[in-house]
Amino acid sequence: MSPIKLSKWFSFTASRDWFYRYSFTNAGLSSVTTNLGDGTVMHCWVPKIHKHSKPTLLLIHGFGANAMWQYGEHLHHFTTRFNVYVPDLLFFGRSFTSRPERTESFQASCVMKLMEAHGVLRLSLVGISYGGFVGYNMAAQFPEAVERVVLCCAGVCLEEKDMEDGLFKVSDLDEAASILLPQKPEKLRQLISLSFVKQARVMPSWFLSDFINVMCKGFVEERRELIQTVLKYRSLSDLPVIKQRKLLYVLEDDFGFSTDKKQFRH
Repeated sequence: MSPIKLSKWFSFTASRDWFYRYSFTNAGLSSVTTNLGDGTVMHCWVPKIHKHSKPTLLLIHGFGANAMWQYGEHLHHFTTRFNVYVPDLLFFGRSFTSRPERTESFQASCVMKLMEAHGVLRLSLVGISYGGFVGYNMAAQFPEAVERVVLCCAGVCLEEKDMEDGLFKVSDLDEAASILLPQKPEKLRQLISLSFVKQARVMPSWFLSDFINVMCKGFVEERRELIQTVLKYRSLSDLPVIKQRKLLYVLEDDFGFSTDKKQFRH
């Protein structure tokens, strides 16, 4: 049977999703959905047993993934040393809201409410790409709760005018949205070319279409609004100051945006 015919009966992406789910469960985490009220529901992978002798680590995923796909390959590095919590941000995985807010600040407040619902009042966090925007806002809003911050590939210092100055590899927000929300194989190829240093030599369209159908069809309009809100009218002068004494900032955004232009206001 040819790969194209096989793809009609078997989803490689769905099977990979099952594998990640199994690996999270095998790592001692449980899948829990929490109703935060006011139309907001968030899903999170939480420890089956929260050990008070361990510190708590919150892992926040980026825009091109959900909790499992972002951290599935790395989870085992953390679970032996930390109580690990891995949420799906709003409009990813099984998290959603009926509220109109689309800012990373709103995402941050919802994640903090989620952690409080699980009895977590002190934590360190890692945020990748869009998750770094959310993590930075958590650190700014909740300085007493967030102890240490690691931001990977997150251009939190970006401004809307940076696009006009040619800093980005995309020309405007509409183009960025079309790449970050790929609905066709050619757009997914473009996203991969911007996101990965080492790429697969062969990426057949049927394989990319399978990924799009499983991972990229939900909450499309809501995610587009998230992208537009991140950069539109963004100004460095409005960036809140964070007070955490331990901060690690890893440069180069996986959106394809170079972020070494500015430093944190810290």
